[in-house]
Amino acid sequence: MLRRHFLHQSAAAAAATSLAPAVHAAAKAGPRRFRTVLIGCGWWGNNILREAMASGECEIVGLCDVDSRQFAATQRNVAAGTGDQPREFKDYRELLAATKPEIAIIGTPDHWHALPTIAAVQAGAHVYVEKPIGHTVLEGRAMVNAARAAGRVVQVGTHRRISPHNLSARDFIRSGQAGDIGMVRCFVHYAGGRDTPRPTVEVPRELDWDLWCGPAPLRPFNGGDPRENTAGNRGGIHPRGFRNYLDYANGTLGDWGIHWLDQVLWILEEKHPRRIFSSGGRPIAGPVVNTAAAQTTDAPDHQVATYAFDRLTVQWEHRRFAGNANEKGENVGCYFYGTKGVLHLGWQQGWTFHPANGRDPAVTTPANLNAPDHQNIRELWVDFLRAIRTGSKPAADIGDVHLATNMALLGMVSLKVGRSLEWDGARERVIGDDAAQALLRRDYRKGWEFPSA
Repeated sequence: MLRRHFLHQSAAAAAATSLAPAVHAAAKAGPRRFRTVLIGCGWWGNNILREAMASGECEIVGLCDVDSRQFAATQRNVAAGTGDQPREFKDYRELLAATKPEIAIIGTPDHWHALPTIAAVQAGAHVYVEKPIGHTVLEGRAMVNAARAAGRVVQVGTHRRISPHNLSARDFIRSGQAGDIGMVRCFVHYAGGRDTPRPTVEVPRELDWDLWCGPAPLRPFNGGDPRENTAGNRGGIHPRGFRNYLDYANGTLGDWGIHWLDQVLWILEEKHPRRIFSSGGRPIAGPVVNTAAAQTTDAPDHQVATYAFDRLTVQWEHRRFAGNANEKGENVGCYFYGTKGVLHLGWQQGWTFHPANGRDPAVTTPANLNAPDHQNIRELWVDFLRAIRTGSKPAADIGDVHLATNMALLGMVSLKVGRSLEWDGARERVIGDDAAQALLRRDYRKGWEFPSA
């Protein structure tokens, strides 16, 4: 069915694939290395750290995690990558004061993105922070403002902005070959089932659970051991299960949704929806349990969010049941519906354009992803270093990704209040709905101060 390749790759896509090895090789020959720290030493933080070390431009001087069980694997990663001997810290504030980094990588859970990013840029560091940028809209605004005031580069881990096949899809759509785009449907479909409550267990002695919860509510511990990377461990809050506990993240929409909503804004050069409505629930996962003895997750097992722009409609949908093995295409991505056909932009399968004229052949461009994580973090890190050296805007600048984060967070706000929202994107206000407006921030736990926007 897919009979020919889209040969007209963009110059930007070619640059993304050719620049990375050249920059890495040039960097290794030079004496300059940025003092670099990692805050959050789990699986994903180490994926980013690996690319920082591969660049040859980073001296790893510090590691920070509230769970000391994460350090051993990270130190092995550093020993293999650079041979550096970074110091270990539990508190990011002590890390920043002691190591005085020039670059900080923040690979923490979502509720810990804002405060370390703000502290790092105020300490003079450039920051690579994972998405979504914040847990609430006003956290994100404070992060953007802090980065601008400090004059620091803040790159967000929306690496699809620099993946070669995403760049070529953008150019295909912008060139008009898909016609006028009137609707985009973004989606993630995974298998799943009923959520069985996980019992509260004793906090491991290596983990500072109070600090892990930090500014968010202090909940009972129901996690596992990060050294045992199993599905059972990921069902607890820590490690890796936090995304479906709404005190610490925003469910699938706040996780996967950021990537694909960001693609829509980036490709179509949009900024703000004017109306948002979302619905969803837990008919398969079951009722929420949160007692001293046991907990379930509390994120929706499915959700649909609709975003009205002036010239198109964008829809998000996810489900954590009825996996799509029998559905057409990948189980993640987005469909751009244009007057000349439909373009499916995916992850591991690249993108495919199906012309409206059924006699014309489909057009496809495969993905070009890096091992071992099937992403393009490498190219995004190269771009990050370029922005630091030149003072130019990075590909995934925090100001731009803040807008995509807002879309996801507003979908969650609409779900919580049970009604549609009118959004003033320029002023970042919900129009005529005080209850929804109040959810643009949250009170921090005693001992922590919400950042000023």
